[in-house]
Amino acid sequence: MGGCQLKDLSPSIQYANFTSLKSLSLSANEFPSDLPKWLFNLSSGISSIELYSNSLKGKLPKALLNLKHLEVLNLEDNKLSGPIPYWLGKLEHLRYLALNLNKFSGSIPTSFGNLSSLTSLLVGHNQLSGVVSERNFAKLSKLRELDIYSSPPLIFDFDSYWVPPFQLQRLALAFAGPNLPVWLYTQRSIEWLDIYESSFEAQGKFWSFVSRVAQLYLKDNLIDVNMSKVLLNSTFIYMSSNDLKGGLPQLSSNVAFLDISNNSLSGTISPLLCDHKMLNGKNNLEYLDISLNHLSGGLTNCWKNWKSLVHVNFGSNNLTGKIPTSMSLLSNLTSLHLHENKLYGDIPLALQNCHSLLIFNVRENNFSGNIPNWIPHGAKALQLRSNHFSGVIPTQICLMSSLIILDVADNTISGHIPSCLHNITALVFNNASYNKLTFFFPIDGFSYYIFEDSLELVTKGQTIDYGMNLHFVSLIDMSSNNLSGIIPPQMFSLIGLYSLNFSHNKLTGQIPNEIGNMKNLESLDFSTNQLRGEIPQGLSNLSFLASLNLSFNNFTGKIPSGTQLQGFGALSYIGNRNLCGPPLTKFCLQVSEPKDTKAIDEDGDESAFWSWFYIGIGSGFGTGFLGVSYKFLYDLRG
Repeated sequence: MGGCQLKDLSPSIQYANFTSLKSLSLSANEFPSDLPKWLFNLSSGISSIELYSNSLKGKLPKALLNLKHLEVLNLEDNKLSGPIPYWLGKLEHLRYLALNLNKFSGSIPTSFGNLSSLTSLLVGHNQLSGVVSERNFAKLSKLRELDIYSSPPLIFDFDSYWVPPFQLQRLALAFAGPNLPVWLYTQRSIEWLDIYESSFEAQGKFWSFVSRVAQLYLKDNLIDVNMSKVLLNSTFIYMSSNDLKGGLPQLSSNVAFLDISNNSLSGTISPLLCDHKMLNGKNNLEYLDISLNHLSGGLTNCWKNWKSLVHVNFGSNNLTGKIPTSMSLLSNLTSLHLHENKLYGDIPLALQNCHSLLIFNVRENNFSGNIPNWIPHGAKALQLRSNHFSGVIPTQICLMSSLIILDVADNTISGHIPSCLHNITALVFNNASYNKLTFFFPIDGFSYYIFEDSLELVTKGQTIDYGMNLHFVSLIDMSSNNLSGIIPPQMFSLIGLYSLNFSHNKLTGQIPNEIGNMKNLESLDFSTNQLRGEIPQGLSNLSFLASLNLSFNNFTGKIPSGTQLQGFGALSYIGNRNLCGPPLTKFCLQVSEPKDTKAIDEDGDESAFWSWFYIGIGSGFGTGFLGVSYKFLYDLRG
């Protein structure tokens, strides 16, 4: 009964009438309690207990020894605590023991070395400490899967001549010390290797060893190596955040997935993409992420042999030059990130051959020319902010019915806001889907690496890196351009929109009351325009609105009553000379009709901004106006 949203495990009941039960699986429910007493009074013939992902707490009771014939004990991903009991080593029939992803502390019991039937031992991602030696694995001749990752790392004290009795297929570890454990090189059957938060020197012997590993995960290590001398051969390679140095490595034709982001790699990308051996052979590379390094030079013209690429991320480097037209040969490309470089020129029309493109991210470069009008209709994210694009917003964007991110801020775009934006149906319906920006890369015949794409977006006055939550965000940002004219009333039918920013333009006219239809709006910024008239009462109906900025316009009259609009600080409204009412200090004077109001104190011009700002800092309401920039990195692990 896994994943049934069960909430009561009846922990106080002493006995359950399961006299013939052999297997109990209640995983992925919601049991925030200790392990139930009836569990330990089941028939001694039970062989399998699976209670992973349940929020179970407390310590492991010794009564568990009553289940003498237990072969599978899976308590992964709970909140169990205390030391891992030494007496677990008496459950001599155990084949599968999973205690990982809990809050266990202390050391790994040496009694585990007596579990001669054990094939899987998973105790990683706890709060373990102490020493691990050959005594912990003395009789584990059948062991195939071992996870002993802990942060901070465990101390390895293995005899340098020790040869394990097992041949592992999967291994995850972290260790304290300058050297890899020597016994690692005796393992000839490893298919999956994870090494985290460790420091070691990786010479030719190491890369020769891992070349036989199909799936290689190295993350948050300090690895002393010059990668330009390394040939990578694994099918799946995740090597982010290891302080790797030198140039890019070479790839064999076996590599399908390579993430070598957030390191200290330098030089050009030519050694990786223009290797003569690779160009003469077939390659299977689908995923390439070399972002957050120190790479320089151009994008090269060696793309004709990389047609299997689905995801390319070269962001946050020092690349320069233009986008080569040969990139149009990447007909399977769904995600292209070239952000935060020094690239320039027009976006080549030839890229229209990339029919599968879903994400096009070139923010913070020096691109110029017009906004591309060839972006596929199925695209989901178009991010062009902080470049030198000019011209008008093409109406072809309105044909992109799947678009959820439209970010063209901080350019020199002119003209009017297209009135047809309401045709982007993905912004009309609030149908957030986990699969919108999630990609599945096959690793072998039965498993996938799930990758959630990410974008850095400005919402609520903050710069946030959206990764795992990106599919929940729907955004239009046209701020800091030269747009003029009115805000099209059709805009306010985009009831699925999360964030809307038209600030720092030359927009005129009024805000229609229909803005109250945008029930899902959480961030709204119309500041520094030439908008006029009264603030519509409908704006107070936006119950999810968490960030509002209407400052430096020509709004008049009383701020509509209602806790929603009065909940924002005065800085949300400053710079509107004839605006009055709370939270401003200007009182409204009734004349004849209720709507005929004027401000008694008209000192709200832009020159008064800084005095308001400092007052706001002193009284605590200025923080909502400040842009606070931060990022968080989503820890990818297959």
